Amino acid sequence: MEIAKKLLEKINQGELVTGVLATDHIWPGMTELLKSTGLDYLMIDYEHGPHDQSVISQICDIGRMIDFPILIRPVSTDKHIVRRMIDLGPCGLMFPSIESTEQLDEARDAIWMPPRGRRRPGGIGNRWVEDFNYETWKEVVEDNFIVLAQIESQQGVDCIDAIASHDIVSSLALGPYDLSADLGCCGDPDDPKLIDAMLKVKQAGEKHGMKTWCLGADPMAVKELGFTFLCIGVSCMMLKQKVKDVIGLRNDEA
Repeated sequence: MEIAKKLLEKINQGELVTGVLATDHIWPGMTELLKSTGLDYLMIDYEHGPHDQSVISQICDIGRMIDFPILIRPVSTDKHIVRRMIDLGPCGLMFPSIESTEQLDEARDAIWMPPRGRRRPGGIGNRWVEDFNYETWKEVVEDNFIVLAQIESQQGVDCIDAIASHDIVSSLALGPYDLSADLGCCGDPDDPKLIDAMLKVKQAGEKHGMKTWCLGADPMAVKELGFTFLCIGVSCMMLKQKVKDVIGLRNDEA
């Protein structure tokens, strides 16, 4: 899982890391397409997206073969869901709405093999290793697997130091829209309550030696807040905006 290791090194060095979140539509060919643009990763949104698991596994398989990191956002930290997601072959997971270390304990037990955890490996995920010895699983997969803890509520912000110090967490992450809704400023990216909460999460990550992933409607505004681990947009919304921009140019010429 060398690509996960290299991605995390780039993230932790504070280099600008960019990727997209695919929610409404995915297909295997997008893996090579996105890599050719210079992006650093693709995150498949299984929390909200209607994605077929066979397509996800194909994307993860291609990502592994062409050295392009594929991450998945599952619906929860439920051990059965986490095991299944890892079997599809990603090099990391982003867990939504993390509010306690107990959620992360459950995820850890599903990611780590016995005796440290309770994972039962199978599927495309097995292609990361050359043999099935415990030492290989630990050194190749577990030591490099990326785990993002996404904060989307005030409760998560209040528990941020404990979350950031959990042994399974590679990086923190923010869900600004859901966080804004929980804070009572739904959809306002400039509300001081939201900005303060986002910066509190960012600072907690830095205290524990990690960066914080962030999605925003305006990637440049997020970057100006000091974030370097960016999701520059949701792929279908980026396509929609590009088409609207082109239509606007045509209308200007009329």
